[in-house]
Amino acid sequence: MAQIIAVANQKGGVGKTTTAVNLAASLAAAEQPTLLVDLDPQANASSGVGLDRNSLKYTTYHALLGVAKSSEIVCSTQLNCLHILPATADLIGAEIELISEPERETRLRTALSEISNNYKYIVIDCPPSLGLLTINALTAADSVLVPLQCEYYAMEGLTQLSKTIRLIQRRLNPALSMKGILLTMFDRRNNLSHQVSKEIRRHYGDRVFNTVIPRNVRLSEAPSHGLPILLYDIASTGAVAYLSLAKEIISTGN
Repeated sequence: MAQIIAVANQKGGVGKTTTAVNLAASLAAAEQPTLLVDLDPQANASSGVGLDRNSLKYTTYHALLGVAKSSEIVCSTQLNCLHILPATADLIGAEIELISEPERETRLRTALSEISNNYKYIVIDCPPSLGLLTINALTAADSVLVPLQCEYYAMEGLTQLSKTIRLIQRRLNPALSMKGILLTMFDRRNNLSHQVSKEIRRHYGDRVFNTVIPRNVRLSEAPSHGLPILLYDIASTGAVAYLSLAKEIISTGN
């Protein structure tokens, strides 16, 4: 049975999709069979691993609505151990269409149950909101990984996300846990980055990953080439950081 990790933060621009794509790719590079689930209507995780979204017959939208099985939707990528359940902008309609449907919060859990035994890790890229799609992800997940940018308002969004996690734990998924907080966009030349990092570690202690993701031009360029950073520039500081994060997750069994 796969370990399912939801990468979630309702704030945009925190490196959420970058983290989902590159963590999944790094786990796959470590020969861990991994599935990346694109649950964001922007579908950047899908294009970030080189998929042509216009060529897709079925997507996560169809999985949530029960139109197609996950096994019919899974696509391969350029990494042997990495598969993806892709998305397109059609996913925007899923939240509206599911509102009146029974068991609307557990649709993703049901969809993944069919294929979860094929993988060691399943990484879900959530949308930048706390709507029904994210609720589906948290209900399906074993744990939540929260990317947190090293900027002034970094901790503001954590309060609402923490409330949502507790609500999911009480009503839908008692086993859901916090995988950890990942500091992103860290600029070693910037005193504010160091101050924010210190403050977050003081507040959250060992819930913060040791790995820190730096600001890195190559990391920003990789999605435009449809490549995870490992395939775009494995020697870059961004690639090294995500490999370190994958190692941290694998070694701790966390």
